[in-house]
Amino acid sequence: MYCGYVTRLKNVRKHPNADRLVLADVFDSTVVVGQNSKDGDIVIYFPTDGQLSKEYCEYNNLVRKKDENGNNIGGFLDPDKRNIKAIKLRGERSDGLVMPLESLDYISKHLKDTLVVGDQITVLDGQEICKKYIPKTKTRTVGNAPTKRQKRKVNEFPLFEEHRDTEQLDYNVDNFKAGELITLTLKMHGTSGRTAFLPSAGKNKIEHFIFKLFPRYRYVTGTRRVVLQQFETDGYYGDNAFRAKYHRLLEGKLKKGETIYYEIVGWVNDTTPIMAQGNNKKVNDKEFIKTYGETTTFSYGCKQGENQIYVYRMTMTTPDGEVVEYPWSLVKRRCEEMGINHVMELDRFIYTTKEDLYERVNKWLDIPDPIGKTHVAEGVVARLEDKPIFTAFKKKGFYFKVLEGLIKDEAIAPDLEESQEGE
Repeated sequence: MYCGYVTRLKNVRKHPNADRLVLADVFDSTVVVGQNSKDGDIVIYFPTDGQLSKEYCEYNNLVRKKDENGNNIGGFLDPDKRNIKAIKLRGERSDGLVMPLESLDYISKHLKDTLVVGDQITVLDGQEICKKYIPKTKTRTVGNAPTKRQKRKVNEFPLFEEHRDTEQLDYNVDNFKAGELITLTLKMHGTSGRTAFLPSAGKNKIEHFIFKLFPRYRYVTGTRRVVLQQFETDGYYGDNAFRAKYHRLLEGKLKKGETIYYEIVGWVNDTTPIMAQGNNKKVNDKEFIKTYGETTTFSYGCKQGENQIYVYRMTMTTPDGEVVEYPWSLVKRRCEEMGINHVMELDRFIYTTKEDLYERVNKWLDIPDPIGKTHVAEGVVARLEDKPIFTAFKKKGFYFKVLEGLIKDEAIAPDLEESQEGE
């Protein structure tokens, strides 16, 4: 879930290329802050990918507006989107937005006296402050939404668990404990898929009663949230033929009770990439364009029209509904047995300190993706092993976040992952 964080500023310093700009460190990010800021100041940090409420922006004069002469007398946020993006200012990174506690005075002047470092902010005194930013639909309608008739049907696969959302590493790093086994894997920019071999409850009440007495295992495939009843109907991408391919690929390969979670990357068909392309020229960085060209296509080495899956998680569900998490070593072994890819393993180590963790993570950020090498890597997932449930935290690279923000500004529809993620 997206939220603002009450935290302290660190390493406040002058911008090397601009006299009127000041930089500070917040969590593991660099952010432009107010000129009077100093080390230790308690502030509200809004990460990228969020949207501020209209009321909050109006009180703090954060959106762009002009006077009668056309001069800007407001802030820098888009008046309608009010979204926070990663940007570069005079050659320096600014990853998020920092605001003083007094920015909440329009709700209550006493709030700043009650908030403490570590608090998370979404709604205060019944008023929304921020939420995850999801672009509005312009022309395309996201498919796969169940009809009223479908809602009344029996849930055919009640044990088919949805994807678990992966929270941000920066805001959970204090939960890591010395001695824990950590595996770093590549985060990939694709669309989620899941396939399982699970007992069916039937498609109606009669079948439900029969299959409850005599369980029958069947294969089922879905998106992050939606169970696909058929693959020919229109969906978010127009059709789900590219998903059907992996449903067929996995049939006969899963053991009873197994569920496999994966990313599908590359192309939907000969003309449409799975993830929206990015205009690298708008990143406003000559070295970025020199490295990746003028357009980003998240192909991961797939030729135009092709796609591929990469598994990141597997579970075993018992007949009574208990979910047993496969350790990463078993996930890799099962993928090898089935002849399919798993996400790339980047590092595996015993956790010692926060500094060591970030040193290991950051070396994989803002580099060419190690699989495709033609586009910037999305980021890293830090997996805590030997946990009873899937426990992992993500960290995206700065340049990926810049590009992601630009892509969302031009989106014709909400990204399927964003609309179903709920963060």
